[in-house]
Amino acid sequence: MDRGTVGSAQSGRLLVEVREEGPSAVVTPAGELDHHTADLLREPLEGCLAKGFKRLVIDCSRLEFCDSTGLNVLLGARLKAEAAGGGVHLAGMQPVVARVFEITGADAVFAVHDTLEEALADDSA
Repeated sequence: MDRGTVGSAQSGRLLVEVREEGPSAVVTPAGELDHHTADLLREPLEGCLAKGFKRLVIDCSRLEFCDSTGLNVLLGARLKAEAAGGGVHLAGMQPVVARVFEITGADAVFAVHDTLEEALADDSA
């Protein structure tokens, strides 16, 4: 498997790392995803899709907070990935982040996995 680092972005409260893992782009946001930091996640997600990755795996294990703006970034990436024949998988959500997805019903439209390993092993788009 290719585990090379593709890139990273940082601005105080959010650090985003991107790497290739086989056919997937693994995007790891760490910190707070909100109105002020949403573009730091949106840009790498759109970059992965532009490079031809149809399958995005978001490792949420280091995400400490997500508001509606952050949720909309992930929903937008899901729509673009699905339009390209792929999908977005979410892995390792902390309870405070998982709660946002449960309250809004967004957990029903994403493939949600307990761990990154499970998300990578899932062979669906």
